[in-house]
Amino acid sequence: MVLTVRVITPDKTVWDGEVQEAILPSTSGQLGILTNHVPLLTALDTGVMRVRDEKGWKSIAVIGGFAEVEDNEIKVLVSSAEAGDTIDKQEAKAAYDAAQNHLDEATKSGERSEQIKASREFKRARARLQASGGLV
Repeated sequence: MVLTVRVITPDKTVWDGEVQEAILPSTSGQLGILTNHVPLLTALDTGVMRVRDEKGWKSIAVIGGFAEVEDNEIKVLVSSAEAGDTIDKQEAKAAYDAAQNHLDEATKSGERSEQIKASREFKRARARLQASGGLV
């Protein structure tokens, strides 16, 4: 048996296919899904979702949302998502470095609202870099 996975953003479907396994970045940690998984609804954190099809593992950077698992179907509804193979690794690395610097500066400043904004920016940049195949 296989799982049907759909990753949907407000403006497009990023992934729609059959896989043998999926790993989701839930808010409580990494969550592995195989066929015949019990029904589940979970909040997703910003991170990397991985799916394994007949060709191997694929990475998808997801930016917050929800996932529903039921009857061997996974519906992932997120604010934003990008397939790892569509992300330019050098651009992602530059964005990661800039976000890390911004987070360091925000932490030094002590301004809470800026720290929260910088932390979100950093998590998004890290997820994109990881999904592109960069090492983080």
